[in-house]
Amino acid sequence: MVAALMLVPGEAGQAAVTAAPQAMPEREPGQSTGLPVPRFVSLKSGRANVRRGPGTDFPIDWVYRKSGVPLEVIAESGNWRRIRDHESDGGWIWHTMLAGERSAIVEGSAADGEPAAMLSLPDVTSEIVAYAEKGLVARVTTCKAGWCHLEVRGHEGWLPQDLLWGVYPGEEFE
Repeated sequence: MVAALMLVPGEAGQAAVTAAPQAMPEREPGQSTGLPVPRFVSLKSGRANVRRGPGTDFPIDWVYRKSGVPLEVIAESGNWRRIRDHESDGGWIWHTMLAGERSAIVEGSAADGEPAAMLSLPDVTSEIVAYAEKGLVARVTTCKAGWCHLEVRGHEGWLPQDLLWGVYPGEEFE
């Protein structure tokens, strides 16, 4: 389920947040691409079949219908990628259905259960620019020092990295 972004007028403030941390996995080169496995990618296509095995002879277990959803590649077999989503559901997808662009799902919330505050800068004392509800899917442009910069529906801001599924703890990139 994808939740809406709630926008609020900017105001200075500090937001306590809670989320279950993920563990950074050991990564090895993929058999087909040489890229690190596991790794996060996003769904390129608005419609992608998830199969029980790496080939068209395997049955379709379900169909993704929203592009941009973050997925974790956990194995490779030729042009097929074994993926897992934020609910730990998995299967095999043809490689062209995936993009290297990073996205994430907001999984954490404020300590009181309210939506997480997106901030203008990666600092808890910076201005609140929006609130991100649990389940929101956003493009991730940068992660550094425990914070990730998100873009969604023409808005942007920073969230603590541990509130997101789609990035590993301590992972940094631009």
